Amino acid sequence: MPSYPPTFADEVIAQPARAQFEAFLDEHRNALNHRLDGLTEEQARRSLVASRTTLLGLVKHATFVEKVWFDEAVTCRSRAEIGIPANSEESFILDDDDTIASIQHAHREACEASRRATASLALDDILHGHRRGPLPLRWVYLHVLRELAQHCGHADILREQLINE
Repeated sequence: MPSYPPTFADEVIAQPARAQFEAFLDEHRNALNHRLDGLTEEQARRSLVASRTTLLGLVKHATFVEKVWFDEAVTCRSRAEIGIPANSEESFILDDDDTIASIQHAHREACEASRRATASLALDDILHGHRRGPLPLRWVYLHVLRELAQHCGHADILREQLINE
């Protein structure tokens, strides 16, 4: 049987489900954000696939995801009010003034806002602001965790390509 390296999530094995969800979310949030560490601005922006996906764009998109699921869904504010694109495809688009530092900072800020927005909610509380309709926080946590895990995998592959050039 393989031996896996310890992770922050290992510390919450005996904790309630809420603590487990939050630990896994934070572990993936941090992992994705840190995929930009040590890269040049050019590397972070470099397109290696046919889509708009770049490492910098992935972290910018993750900021969008945080705001969709933990601002829009919780507060019922529109995407326009929040100041985010109307659709996810646009969230990968990099502006001229987007930098590794600015995108990492915006992502950390969005994650902190997400934690604050959900701090008083229970896993079975229903969020009413998303386009899909009412959803329990538990489902939203699982959905965001799945999306972050996928994007961490994408980021690992892109980073490997950049580092091994």
